[in-house]
Amino acid sequence: MGGPTAATLALFFHDGESEMTGIAPSTEEAVGRIVGTLAKLMALTGGTLLVALAVMSVTSITGRAFSRMGLGPVPGDFELIEAGCAVAIFAFLPWCQYRQGHVTVDLLASYLPARLWAVLAVFGNLAMSIAAVVLTWHLWLGFLDKLAYGETSMILQMPVWWGYAAGSAGAFVFMLTCFYTVWRSLNEVLAGPEKAAEAGS
Repeated sequence: MGGPTAATLALFFHDGESEMTGIAPSTEEAVGRIVGTLAKLMALTGGTLLVALAVMSVTSITGRAFSRMGLGPVPGDFELIEAGCAVAIFAFLPWCQYRQGHVTVDLLASYLPARLWAVLAVFGNLAMSIAAVVLTWHLWLGFLDKLAYGETSMILQMPVWWGYAAGSAGAFVFMLTCFYTVWRSLNEVLAGPEKAAEAGS
């Protein structure tokens, strides 16, 4: 047990810091800052897009209401809303995952030890990672299909692959965030009850 393999494992799990335990904890924190910043930027982009869509919707509805005065709805408003809302949803997913904001059924959470709750979080993040991989994969296949056939929207003649490309970007960041949260939740389990309790609060 005293050979180089043991020393390597010790370095891997302690990352050169005796007060921290886990899988490369200092690296995990550094990666977490990058992932968190990227997820936040994606969420801000999604929020800005939703605000723009809301303004466009109000403008379109107002124009339709005053059509007798020469105004009218924004051409292709429903097409823009359909594509924009889908892109915004994918933009919000990374931040929601990073902040552990997904809806969970925690009827028994208050009765479980913090360490057990942290272990369940590992499995939850693993399941979400699998879902993110499948989602990203199929969205990418859809993007390639729309790009190859050159399909466009009915009114604006907007290439449909634009929405798929933007959605794929959000899905890819979501997938990366899921992978990171698995790492983070594993470290919360390995760090002991105090860290697990802090993560579950």
